[in-house]
Amino acid sequence: MNKIVKYGLLGTGAVLGVVVAGAGYLAATFNPNDYKEQIIQSVKDSKQRTLHLDGDISLSFFPSIGANLGKVSLSEYKSEQTFASIETARVSLALLPLLSKHVVVSEVLVSGLTATLVKHKDGTTNIDDLLSKSPDQPKDASQPVEFDIASVTVEKTNLTYRDEGTGAQYAIKELNLNTGRLANGVSSPVKLSVGVQANQPKLDIIAKLNTTLTFDLDKQQYQLAGLDMQLDGAALDISNLKLKASGDANANLATQEFGLNKFTLNASGVKGKDNFDASLDAPAVSLTKDKFSGDKLVLNAKLDGAAGNIAAVLSVPGLEGNAQAFKVGALTLDLDVTQPEQAFKVKLASPLTGNFEAKQFNLSNLTLAVSATGDKLPNKSVSSQMKGSVQLDANKQTVQANLAGGLLQSQVKAQVGVNGFSNPAINFAVDVDQFDADLYLPAKSAEAKPAEPEKPLDLSALRTLNLDGSLRIGQLKVANVRSSNVRVDVKAHNGLVNVSPLSANLYQGSLSGSLSVNAAATPVISVNQQLSGINVAALTKDAANFDTLEGHGNVGVNLSMQGNTVSAMKKSLGGNLSLNLADGAIKGINIAKKLRDAQSMLGKPQTQAADQSEKTDFSELKATFKVNAGVAHNDDLSLKSPLLRLSGNGDINIGEDSMNYLAKATLAKTLEGQGGKDAVGGLTVPVRVSGPFSALKYTLDFGAMVGEAAKQKVEAKKEEVKAKVKDQLQNSLKGLFR
Repeated sequence: MNKIVKYGLLGTGAVLGVVVAGAGYLAATFNPNDYKEQIIQSVKDSKQRTLHLDGDISLSFFPSIGANLGKVSLSEYKSEQTFASIETARVSLALLPLLSKHVVVSEVLVSGLTATLVKHKDGTTNIDDLLSKSPDQPKDASQPVEFDIASVTVEKTNLTYRDEGTGAQYAIKELNLNTGRLANGVSSPVKLSVGVQANQPKLDIIAKLNTTLTFDLDKQQYQLAGLDMQLDGAALDISNLKLKASGDANANLATQEFGLNKFTLNASGVKGKDNFDASLDAPAVSLTKDKFSGDKLVLNAKLDGAAGNIAAVLSVPGLEGNAQAFKVGALTLDLDVTQPEQAFKVKLASPLTGNFEAKQFNLSNLTLAVSATGDKLPNKSVSSQMKGSVQLDANKQTVQANLAGGLLQSQVKAQVGVNGFSNPAINFAVDVDQFDADLYLPAKSAEAKPAEPEKPLDLSALRTLNLDGSLRIGQLKVANVRSSNVRVDVKAHNGLVNVSPLSANLYQGSLSGSLSVNAAATPVISVNQQLSGINVAALTKDAANFDTLEGHGNVGVNLSMQGNTVSAMKKSLGGNLSLNLADGAIKGINIAKKLRDAQSMLGKPQTQAADQSEKTDFSELKATFKVNAGVAHNDDLSLKSPLLRLSGNGDINIGEDSMNYLAKATLAKTLEGQGGKDAVGGLTVPVRVSGPFSALKYTLDFGAMVGEAAKQKVEAKKEEVKAKVKDQLQNSLKGLFR
């Protein structure tokens, strides 16, 4: 046995000696540079490309078999244009493992590689000829090769890909790669740096990677330990992008298992004028073909912009699931929004379950809390909390939400459904106990501001709105107008919005009717409302600070308008208005008093500004208006009071906020004049109301009244003379026939 071992070792040594001697002889006598021309011609004949071997070729045979290449370049197919070039390349194989049919690459070095890959418009590429095998090329040997590389070095490599059909272009700049030994089960350090540029999408980044790689090709297992990756540059519309990742990662392709351990990811950059910063902490994430799990996943995000700052924290304390379904025990989202004048805090918490196959997701016990602070908020702070559930079905493209609780300063019950995601159809039913919208609207400034150009109305959002729902509000205040039992039913489709019914109780009466909006290029708005039993004084005072008319009664509105601005809308008003009031007054003038004092001002028209301390009482006021081009015209004004009758006609210019109206006031002789018997004999005075709404003026034409009084006296004298003549004539006739 000892002799066998002895002779075996001697024989092996002899063989090695012969191999070494032969390798030394070849290295000393064989010069591959003598065959450059044959190599170049062979490439030309077989591939129809031009090969340039500008540097020297050197071979080594011991202790490794290898080749060193100097500068090499290869042309495009049937062209002298350069396709790829290399400054230096070296590959060597360990000699001794070859004796046992094991291939061990002792070194791979590539420096200064430059290549351009082009995809033509017809789908072909400029390397199709290099990828195709010749008919006489031998098939791949079935003998397995052991993967074992002592080190890999790639330096100053630049690769370009260009798609002539789409215009896309991608470039790898200054690729540098250094590794230790790459072999099954061996932990090898890896160091990589590379620049990447692209135009579709826009990309210009530099990436650096340091890690330790361990793999087993037979078992298809890969592991990255101590991962340290950094990325800087610009991507899409993000500039000053910085990304860092660290942790451990593993993958088993045979069993389809993937995992992260102590993984962190940080990203920051500038999007437009806003700075953002985000981070992800994943202590343990496991993914297999059957299930996945995660422990204490936390996502932080922050946005700093000109309009304010936003900070969000998404926490997933426990995640479990498989390819079909998953569940999260207590998903939470904390959102902080800081603006120059106010700040918001939003917190969402709920268990989350989902089914990937059915694409259904459910927030079954949702709590949504909102708090806000700011000088312009009621009591400088508001808080709300609502609870309910939200279901999402991605296959059917539906969302259903049911929520109830406090919202701002109201108690709300809401059911909201969404059908379709690209063009959503929204349906809702919302009940609110009370809401004061004025608390959240900007206060009107008492200071006079310079006139600004009127902004056009933008109703474009209504053109894609698909809405069907109802809103009920117990008590509502908007623009200082108070109402109760508000009902609003809305249908919006294809830019047409119909609100019907639009009803409420307000100011001791009620409102009922409809409102429609056509959000065309030139919007059209139509209003059809009937106000019954309304306290007009309280309504006009609260709504427009217009304190001119008192009384209870009915107001009818049937108007339409169109235009791209509010002023254009007012000037285009058309339709009908009606007014029927009782037991009220017109503020600003006491017509009856002015008539009684007329003797001291006979013959002189008197003009006075409105005096809110005076008013003209009435027991009945009726009028109808025809509105055209923003002007409301009236011919049938009828005002009655115990001492006064008033009729008239004229125009109210809504588009210009002014009026020009002529009324005829008749003072009755007695209180019975209200019935009309004695009023005919009273004095009649023309009363003209004119000017802007903000400064109305009343003109009483007492000269006309004097003329009317004189005319009445003449008529009375005529009647007296006629009566005397008649009496005398009758007496004379009686004497003739005695």
